[in-house]
Amino acid sequence: MVTPSPADDAPRPSSSAPSSAATTPAASSASTSPAPSATTTPAAPASNTPVASAATAPAASATTAPVASAATAPPGRATLADVARLAGVSAKTVSRVVTDTDTVAPSTRARVEAAVAELRFRPNFLARDLRHGAVSKTVGFVMGDITNPFYFELGAGMERELHRGGLTMVLTATEDDASAEERVVGSLLAQRVRALVVVPIAADQSYLEHERSLGTPIVCVDRPPVGLDVDTVLLANRAGAAAAVDSLTALGHRRIAYIGSPGDLYTNRERLAGYREALARVGVHDTAHWERTDGDGRDFEAAIHDVLHQADAPTAVLTANNRASAALLRAVGTDRGDLAYIGFDDFDLADVLGFSVVAYDMREFGRLAAQCVLDRLESPDAPPRALEVPVHLVHRGSGERPPA
Repeated sequence: MVTPSPADDAPRPSSSAPSSAATTPAASSASTSPAPSATTTPAAPASNTPVASAATAPAASATTAPVASAATAPPGRATLADVARLAGVSAKTVSRVVTDTDTVAPSTRARVEAAVAELRFRPNFLARDLRHGAVSKTVGFVMGDITNPFYFELGAGMERELHRGGLTMVLTATEDDASAEERVVGSLLAQRVRALVVVPIAADQSYLEHERSLGTPIVCVDRPPVGLDVDTVLLANRAGAAAAVDSLTALGHRRIAYIGSPGDLYTNRERLAGYREALARVGVHDTAHWERTDGDGRDFEAAIHDVLHQADAPTAVLTANNRASAALLRAVGTDRGDLAYIGFDDFDLADVLGFSVVAYDMREFGRLAAQCVLDRLESPDAPPRALEVPVHLVHRGSGERPPA
């Protein structure tokens, strides 16, 4: 579904696009923008237990209850046994206080809470749950290039919805390196995450079939998986690109360039297909010499310079993602009144720069992915769903210029 949006009140991606999602048949190939090696979001460092000077520690009376001082605190991360020793109670009593599962005498609770604060104790709920046969409350999100703002907006929408369902989220990244995907996913599964949300980059995700059969909910976003039948949430890529080109051809443009990532990636294949279909509708079938989809998906400026300086230079450009749009601005500036351009993906300051875009609600995109996780936990045997996030044109001036 693609709907036009006026320039004056053009919304930003986090709140602009329609919030409904259309259900479509599941796709069967993987995609996005490539980049280098995998990284994992680092855990917060453990704080050292404070140790007071022995000279200042009060002497214990032989008749006093065995409440230790900070001088007895062990080095490193405090354990439940350390808290029990400092508070002068049993480990079971400490467990009751930190989990708030049983009634504990106020004076005892106060001693335990003081020991917890002094030792900076953090209970390991994951270890406790797994020890008792329960499952983690953490959902793993495997994103692509960690420097791409797209994934942070997506993750923000997911985290908010997961929080409402009592779940937390941990992030890791493949850096769009296909060879890293299985290793990065495996590192999360080793932590017994409750569910996985994956942006696929490898050519095949069938390695996850066993995990899916064990009951782990798996949701693929932005690109469909290959060899794996699970819930997916995708953008209306083809329709959005076609709408942008239709808008340009309606103004009389026929020489329209396409600047995108490598063509073997799902999102780029879909957007390139929409671009070609829209030009074919006005009788333009030979588009190869205006298409630039080679390289590593980052060096867009060279491609833009090349296509704009050829003999039959285009009068308009469709940039297929936010990075290509930024590269176009660096290459031509904002005062090229003889060139029309529309970008797929909104980006910061696009409204200020008058850059027309194909936009969508990133937070809603993430919310739908999280909702798929929650629904799958509720109904594990339900058939997989394929949701499509709608997009819309935002007219800001750059895409409304007729050919010179």
